[in-house]
Amino acid sequence: MLGWFRKLLPREDRFFELFERHSRAVVGGAEALEQLLQGKDIDRWCQKIIDLEDEADHITAEVLLAVRRSFITPFDRGDIKDLIQSMDDAIDMMHKTVKTVKLFEKKEFDPLMQEMGGVIVAAAKLVAEAIPLLAKVGTHTVRLNAIAEEVMRVESRADDLHEQGLKDLFRKHGRSEPMAYIIGSEIYGQLEKVVDRFEDVANEISGIVIENV
Repeated sequence: MLGWFRKLLPREDRFFELFERHSRAVVGGAEALEQLLQGKDIDRWCQKIIDLEDEADHITAEVLLAVRRSFITPFDRGDIKDLIQSMDDAIDMMHKTVKTVKLFEKKEFDPLMQEMGGVIVAAAKLVAEAIPLLAKVGTHTVRLNAIAEEVMRVESRADDLHEQGLKDLFRKHGRSEPMAYIIGSEIYGQLEKVVDRFEDVANEISGIVIENV
């Protein structure tokens, strides 16, 4: 009877399928953001991020529903919820950047903003590499810890770019065009927060490794 009942519930491996689908959406969003920051086909890349953010939201909802319905989960239910929500926060912040770009009709982006776009892609790809490894945490502990450390280094690089970008903005616009400075600093701040959210994901991954090894 118990075996029949368990067959009706979401499989344990379905969580990893959902995690991987979400991570692919996040990577796609990061790549679209990098393209957007090149200043070409802005509307196209904005819409791409909006679509992927919506897709990621639906996957997150599936994960949360599966947590409630599952008889067995691959690791702690709270960790599952925190992991998927931290991943979702990353693409949500990309969407917020899109809203700012569209609101102020921004068409050109500073070189350091463009470099931050590349940093965001690097962080997203590291997370996407880590996610399937969680299915066998014990086997992949070394690589998972290394990925978490790499994300931290990427986040540190984003902090440096953010700080230098604000300095450059102030030198260029601070006294003569305060609105340009405000808009630029807002975009820099949002780009930095995207990377911060990936750091949150890395911290969740590290916590899962610690608890399950």
